[in-house]
Formats: sequence, structure tokens, C-alpha cells
Amino acid sequence: MGSKYGMIVMGPAGAGKTTFCSALIQHLRNNKRSCFYINLDPAAEEFVYEPDIDIKELITLEDVMEELHLGPNGGLIYCFEFLLENLDDFLTEKLETVTEEYLIIIDMPGQIELYTHVPIVPALVSHLRGGSLNISMCAAYLLEIDRAKFFAGTLSAMSAMLMLELPHVNILSKMDLVKGQVARKELKRFIDPDISLLQDAPESGLVYEYKDGVDNGDPGDAQSVMAGESFARLNRAVGQLIDDFSLVSFLKLDVQDEDSVGAVLSYIDDAIQYHEAQEPREPNDDLMDAEMG
Repeated sequence: MGSKYGMIVMGPAGAGKTTFCSALIQHLRNNKRSCFYINLDPAAEEFVYEPDIDIKELITLEDVMEELHLGPNGGLIYCFEFLLENLDDFLTEKLETVTEEYLIIIDMPGQIELYTHVPIVPALVSHLRGGSLNISMCAAYLLEIDRAKFFAGTLSAMSAMLMLELPHVNILSKMDLVKGQVARKELKRFIDPDISLLQDAPESGLVYEYKDGVDNGDPGDAQSVMAGESFARLNRAVGQLIDDFSLVSFLKLDVQDEDSVGAVLSYIDDAIQYHEAQEPREPNDDLMDAEMG
């Protein structure tokens, strides 16, 4: 068991990662618990809480794109390659002073290829978990409820689980925004991904409806492939893959609700075994502390 504890917050752009980090930090502060906040998004601009370590002090996406004439995705990969070359000076030395009372929160960018296509983030995680740091870590993967993107997002979460080889806490974010709009029975189908979601909404573009008397498109036409039966079969195959492996289920997160944030944190603590390493207290310790106070 390591003497440090941390989590890496991932998910597609717009899923609410930084908002979740801010809500989690506030919850930890409310409960007199320490945290160490790391921003590894070289394009992030605004924070509710100032990061203890900010990758923009090392490199920024804007500078990389301007100087190397790269696009956002290529620039981001370059930023992380540069980070990996400077891990000891930029991350390791600062994290070595962090004690076991702290929860290390690492806020990541939203480009999913970092977690699913290239070995950059796995290399980062391996460094944090090994050597002198020896951080006990888990991953929090955020998605929002969007039927058209849900199964692609779930597949990305599953891919990240396999790539990073970390305990995963998968989270449906922005519950405060869908409250009253999604029925409880419908919500359960997102919490435990239900392949029948693909069959219920032809207007989402995830299924293909053949209609008599209308032009259903030429299957050989590239323009109609995304609306054709082959695309529908692909979506069903993706849904079936997720259903067959049953690796992904989600927790609900309402960042406006203190109890909701606390419930998610309890799963994170279990995943990193945070409480198991804390010193046990005798039954009369609290009474003695109160008397001394």
C-alpha cells in the first residue's frame, strides 16, 4: 500500500471534469480534509481553485500550436510528450512532499485519444504509481447524458479502463441539469448501459429506419453511409460489445448536492483504499479532543 492517494479525472470535452474537481475540493474543505490539485490541461483558462501544480507553468497548448504549427490534438500530444520528459522536475519533486492525508486530484484535458489511442497517459500513470511516489490511484471517467453520444462515450470509458489498468469510478455528470427531464426508469438505463437505448430513438441517428415509398439512400454512396443500415449495425455491435462485457456502470453526480458529491467520493476512497491506511482511533479519542479543545 502506498503512502499517497490520488485520482485522475477524465472524460470527453464538456463532460464537467473541472466543475467536478471544484465541487470535490469544496466538499473536502467542508469536511476538513486536505487535497492537492493538479491541472494537466494545457488549454485550461479559468479555475475556481488555483491549482497547486499547473502544466501551463511548463508548457501551454497555445504556444505549441503557434510555434510548431500544430492543430489542437497534435499540440496536446506534444504537450504531454514534453511533460513526460520533465516529470521528475515538474511533478515528482513537488509530489514527494505530499503526505497520506491529502487526496491528489489530477484534472485532465478532454481529448479522448490521450486515454484510448496513444500510450502517453498510461506512461504518466505508471510513473505516478511507481518509484518514490507510489501513489494508490483510481480513475474517475465522466460522461453526460446524451443519447446520441452515450454508447461511444461508454466504449471510450471501457477502453480507458483497459489502457490504464486502474480501478475506475464512472460518473454520469450534470444530473442537476437533467433533473425533472429524465424519468427515473429511463435514468436506470444509462446508469447500467442498456442496449435497447439504441432502438428507441430513430431521430438520434443511431438507428436506421427503412421506409417504403421514400428514397432510403444508396448503400454505396459515402454520403448516405452514416444514415444507412451498415451504420446502424455498427452501433448495435458497439452496444452489444458493451453489454457482453458488462464492465461499465455509472454513478450519478449532482455537483449542487453535497450528499451526491460525498457519495461519489466514498466510492473513490474505496477504490484507492484511503481509509484503510488512516490511523485507527480509540472510542474515547473524540471525547478527549473535545475536552482539550
